[in-house]
Amino acid sequence: MTTSQTEVSTFPHIRAIVRANGTGEVVIAGNSRPIDASDETALRREALTIVTDLAGVLSRPVRVYTEGPEGDGELVVHPDGNIDEVTAETKGRRRRAEKPVSTPSPPTIVHIDEEGTEDKESFAQEPSSAPEPPITSVPSSVPAPAPEVLSRRSLKETSFLISDPVVQPATQGFRGFLTRLGIRMTPSETELAERADIHAVSQHWPGPRTIAVVNRKGGANKTPTVAALAAVFARYGGGGVLAWDNNENQGTLGWRTEQGPHSSSVLDLLRDKEQLLSPLAHNALLAHYVHHQTEDKYDVLRSDENDEGDHEISADEVDSVHSVAAKYYRMIVMDSGNTARAANWRAMITHTNQLVIPTTTMEDRAEAAKLTLQTLAARDEHSAKLAENAVVIISQWKPEDTDEARRIAAGFEPLVRRVVTVPYDQALKAGRIRHAALKPATQRAWLAAAAAVAQGL
Repeated sequence: MTTSQTEVSTFPHIRAIVRANGTGEVVIAGNSRPIDASDETALRREALTIVTDLAGVLSRPVRVYTEGPEGDGELVVHPDGNIDEVTAETKGRRRRAEKPVSTPSPPTIVHIDEEGTEDKESFAQEPSSAPEPPITSVPSSVPAPAPEVLSRRSLKETSFLISDPVVQPATQGFRGFLTRLGIRMTPSETELAERADIHAVSQHWPGPRTIAVVNRKGGANKTPTVAALAAVFARYGGGGVLAWDNNENQGTLGWRTEQGPHSSSVLDLLRDKEQLLSPLAHNALLAHYVHHQTEDKYDVLRSDENDEGDHEISADEVDSVHSVAAKYYRMIVMDSGNTARAANWRAMITHTNQLVIPTTTMEDRAEAAKLTLQTLAARDEHSAKLAENAVVIISQWKPEDTDEARRIAAGFEPLVRRVVTVPYDQALKAGRIRHAALKPATQRAWLAAAAAVAQGL
């Protein structure tokens, strides 16, 4: 099909190159995107897909110069995938169209008639045989215009700093690629959603906020959830986040996170709580008691890991530790044991601002999550509000558990404020948990989960 469209822009300059050896590339404004395919037909199809995507992003046809074993050519590719061939005839018309005869535009005279109205006339009119009338001034009988009345505004109501927010250009995907080429593109809806989640988790609230991660069943992904949420909030919010292992005796948060240059636990902090609560105490003192995560920017307060000890944290001790943590941190993410009747578990709930219920796609963990919600809903008014406003985070236990995750999510959606699913990721199964080691899809899911939590704070 030949085209009569001769006004298609040549910017950006696009070349689609297909080689007989099964390789090719699409070069956009000097930047190459290599393509490989099994045969020449597949190469052309893949090149066309890339160019069509570009036309769709630009919302207009684009011109493509093709090079291949059969010779060179020129095409116009439309956003809907239609292709027009540019022939020698249309090229000639385009070249002639690109060289218009420049004709100076005639000047314009503005006359003011007796009634004070304007009449515009061009010198390009047919010449008149009548003599040109003399130029006269405006008659004195024309009334002078009434003085303009200005309404004054208060200085307090005026600002030169108020303006509409500027949307930053796209940085991701094909739109981001074009932005880097110098073609400013607006971000996609997917990128805008991610930016909104980042904004949500980057907030600082007026006063410390406490998040409790609870499920009455062991192996429900409580500790990985604590580490993942703490990392997201600290990375985007600039630190000030404490992950606290509030087990009755020995928990696993210390095993799954980085250890500092000491072996301190919550018992050491309790021993020195008076010093830490002193008005003269400073933030650097906390380094003796918590374990800083150098990559993920949060601190960990470990539970007692002494195998020979039998100390169980009491409710009063939870209150004391929380008073210290609230002095030094803007956010406290608390891991928990499996006993909802334990004194330290109940004390944790009294300090909680946002409840998080983690579970995996194993049925017994999901059932335990539901029973945990039921327990809190029936306990007291504060606990019931936490249960109603809870966020459930479902982590896939196996890669093939996508449908099961959806099924469990549908069961929780009527019960809580938000439900978020996290895909399977081997990096969460065992060993130290590091945000950068997670797959991009997993990182995005935990960002969405943290944003859902943040909306309840």
